Amino acid sequence: MELKKNPKANVGRNSSLYFAVGLNVMLLLTYLGLEHKTYETEGTKIDILMLDDQFDEDIPITTINIPPPPPPKQVVTQAITVVEDVDDVEETVVESTEIGQDDIIVDVVSVEEVEVAEVEEDIEVPFAVIEKVPQFPGCKGNNDELRACFQKKMQEHLQKNFRYPNAAAELNIQGRVFVFFLIDKNGKVTKIKTRGPDQLLETEAERIISLLPKMIPGKQRNKSVGVPYSIPINFKLRDM
Repeated sequence: MELKKNPKANVGRNSSLYFAVGLNVMLLLTYLGLEHKTYETEGTKIDILMLDDQFDEDIPITTINIPPPPPPKQVVTQAITVVEDVDDVEETVVESTEIGQDDIIVDVVSVEEVEVAEVEEDIEVPFAVIEKVPQFPGCKGNNDELRACFQKKMQEHLQKNFRYPNAAAELNIQGRVFVFFLIDKNGKVTKIKTRGPDQLLETEAERIISLLPKMIPGKQRNKSVGVPYSIPINFKLRDM
């Protein structure tokens, strides 16, 4: 015959539940114990000041000498007397200096004939479209021949007077300088302007162009006119 146990008599059936509840209770108590704050209490001493006797201090009475106020200023009143208008005053009539339509002009100024002087304007015609180009000294022929001779003489002039600046050579300054100038109606080279990579090269290019000789000015409709011209000058150092 087998023995049967009552399931209610099993002690360990709810052990895991009891363990979890106990663990939570212990954690709660531990947390409250760690977070509990305590303060140190010190005895508070109260000092009592006792005044047995009260002393009355005699304050001396001081007298302040205040100067008397200054006397009031005397106001001088001027008596106004009314004078009756007895004398007759003559009124001065101011005549107008403007000339009206009824006035007669006696003096007549004669106007002489004025000569009008014609002012010649400085006309500038580009080198490429001018009827007759400026004539370089020594050039002859028609307009095309004068144009070709002008450019040839210009190149010869540059090669003859070209001089590389020593300061630019020491600093290894190179580049192309564009020179703009005007051959005026008298054949002189004026209004020289330069544009280049350095001031040393621009100064040398301006010096070369300023040495150009006086030319026969260009003509447009048989009238001398100014002709602008531009030329590039290449400054380049040779490798030694």
